[in-house]
Amino acid sequence: MKNVVITGSTRGIGRGLAAEFLRQGCRVVISGRQQDAVDTAVAELEASFDSAEVIGQACDVADAGQLQQLWNFAVAQFGRVDIWINNAGISIARKPLAEQTPADLLRIVQTNLTAVLLANQLCIREMQVQQGGGQIWNMEGFGSNNATQPGMAAYGATKRAVTYLVKSLQKEVKGTAVQVNALSPGIVVTDLLLNDYDQSSEQWHKARKIFNILGDRVETVTPWLVQQMLKEGRTGRQVAWLTPAKAFARFSMAGFRKRELLPESS
Repeated sequence: MKNVVITGSTRGIGRGLAAEFLRQGCRVVISGRQQDAVDTAVAELEASFDSAEVIGQACDVADAGQLQQLWNFAVAQFGRVDIWINNAGISIARKPLAEQTPADLLRIVQTNLTAVLLANQLCIREMQVQQGGGQIWNMEGFGSNNATQPGMAAYGATKRAVTYLVKSLQKEVKGTAVQVNALSPGIVVTDLLLNDYDQSSEQWHKARKIFNILGDRVETVTPWLVQQMLKEGRTGRQVAWLTPAKAFARFSMAGFRKRELLPESS
């Protein structure tokens, strides 16, 4: 039985991952910015799974002290942390960098990059002294594979940095029982994705076509991701749902197999 901490897990992909880990018999720690949202998620997951071992604590992931408190909370309740998933992340308005506010730029860097650096630092330090080490999974996103798009400079830069971080830390943890890995869910329909767009715009109309070809729902992607994470035993690995081969196959079949993940009215 694995003990799993997931940041940003009151909704979206994080919540889906939590449910799947519980389904696999793991013990899960839910976390988010607001304690009431955390408590609601814990109660709903407990109601969905008989004998589920799920607890939760609020945490601002950009605060090193609160990250330490989250780790201490998990260890106090479950004895150790086997898997820590840095899932918490935000997006900002999709517009040119010159039009972004300094506050939004600072906010996205603090959440998507600074927080990930702090969490990896904490987990490596703690996992190196607990018997058996542990796994750290860092969430990739648009920009991780060098893709670029107007309006995505800040978000893409933070996610590209996460990919570099995993590769760098792989060398730093070499010879230890700590694993640092990357999790790539692909294009998943969540509030984080949909809130990026003005859904009355031409930009949304074009994006919607791509999402209907390449996108998936949380409940489709998370079972596979969890199965792969639980099987993985090496550091520096990437678990990716939307591989180049899968994307090519979907584009090839787009004219024959219509997918309406996001209908026109959404």
